[in-house]
Amino acid sequence: MDLLPDRLAWYIAGPLMGLTVVGLYALANKPLGATTAYSQAFSFLRRQPFDPWRVSLFAGLVAGAFVAALLRGGLSWNLDYGKLGDLVPLAALVPLLLGAGFVMGYGARWSGGCTSGHGLRGTSSLSPASLAATGTFMATAVAVTALLNVVTGGDL
Repeated sequence: MDLLPDRLAWYIAGPLMGLTVVGLYALANKPLGATTAYSQAFSFLRRQPFDPWRVSLFAGLVAGAFVAALLRGGLSWNLDYGKLGDLVPLAALVPLLLGAGFVMGYGARWSGGCTSGHGLRGTSSLSPASLAATGTFMATAVAVTALLNVVTGGDL
């Protein structure tokens, strides 16, 4: 029996994310950001200075994903990547995904934050840099989606 839906409805997830950002500002006067939590977790592992709450955030993200997978019927180890996996052979898919992850990570560090940091926290505080970053990654996402739609004939 699946205990969790495929995804939360936007009208539940959106306000919860917004309240999380506001709550973190209210309680700790700290910004929320996933890539910063990720880098702080690695600072912790390398025994370098780190923010404990950010390491806890990263651990909570990993633990939450694990618990959600268990509640959805257990872990599923596979190489399926949905429609993209159907259209691109595995030998090309792995380098494509690794390259995409590298570009995203590089861009997040270069811009000083990720989609959650800029999109949720930065835009809510009207940061000009975050507004520009959010506009850039949203425009890029729309352009890449349109390009993939044309290239794949609407299959992706």
